Amino acid sequence: MEKHGRALVVRLDSAGDVLLAGPAVRAVAATAHVTLLCGPAGEHAGRLLPGVDDLLGWLCPWIVADPPPVAGPEVTALVDAVRAARPDVALILTSFHQSPLPLALLLRLAGVPEIAAISVDYPGSLLDHRLPDVDLPEPERALTVAGAAGFSLPAGDTGELRVRTPPDVSHLVGHGHVVVHPGATAPARAPSPHRSRAFVDALVEHGHRVVVTGGESEPTAEVAGTRALDLGGRTTFAELAGVLATAQAVVVGNTATAHLAAAVGTPVVSLFAPVVPAGRWAPYRVPHVLLGDQDAPCAGSRARVCPVPGHPCLDRVSTTQVLAAVDSMARAAA
Repeated sequence: MEKHGRALVVRLDSAGDVLLAGPAVRAVAATAHVTLLCGPAGEHAGRLLPGVDDLLGWLCPWIVADPPPVAGPEVTALVDAVRAARPDVALILTSFHQSPLPLALLLRLAGVPEIAAISVDYPGSLLDHRLPDVDLPEPERALTVAGAAGFSLPAGDTGELRVRTPPDVSHLVGHGHVVVHPGATAPARAPSPHRSRAFVDALVEHGHRVVVTGGESEPTAEVAGTRALDLGGRTTFAELAGVLATAQAVVVGNTATAHLAAAVGTPVVSLFAPVVPAGRWAPYRVPHVLLGDQDAPCAGSRARVCPVPGHPCLDRVSTTQVLAAVDSMARAAA
């Protein structure tokens, strides 16, 4: 398809946030050359998104959880990189608690002529398309920004999450396993390791072949024990997509792996801490069961570390609940 114009799509958060921006990226990519600007934590997800032509990375001081100081050379380098990309329009995608305006100022300095974003603050001349916040799932919220700039999903694209075809990882895991992913970027959004270990043990005793995934710094060996396959630190993000794609189900907290599972169409047992609303960040357009006390005292706090002793919203999820959820989705997929 011939493309007209160049667009910059911005999502400066984590890998999961970048995956949730995928439908908006495809809407833009239907008619424009897409450069994706994302943070270092989101780059590996950005490389998997259909529709991304070029990728820019930047560690944004007002977005990341452990921010660097604002420094002139880094800001200048970003402005220069955006100017070199020559976008005709930019979409700044943010979560409800983030402002697009600092970045919009930098994009204006880079010469971007048209900018669209959701903003509750008065934008002055920083935005050409200012949208009110809407209580929608994150992929649909991002699509409203794309729509304001004149982009829509092409015919036949129903707006689900997608990634490029993952590599064959059958040599690692085969097919028909259950994945338990015990970690999350924010510890409050994952069960304690001893609870994840209990889920693994119960699944194995129930006849499931279990694979434990996670990064090198996550407690995958502790969770896997001797009864499950520990892939902690052994897969790239693309290979993780392959492991998820051949699974019967994935047991995971609110983290990028849940959205990656949704992008490859694998059912999710979502251990969802209510520190952020499930209506916005639950697994999107994929069969899933939501577990966890959504009325726990931490609800809506956006806490990164659980503020309630005992982590009750997730650590009170029972093995019986997890087994029932996995079994129901395995039967539905059979």
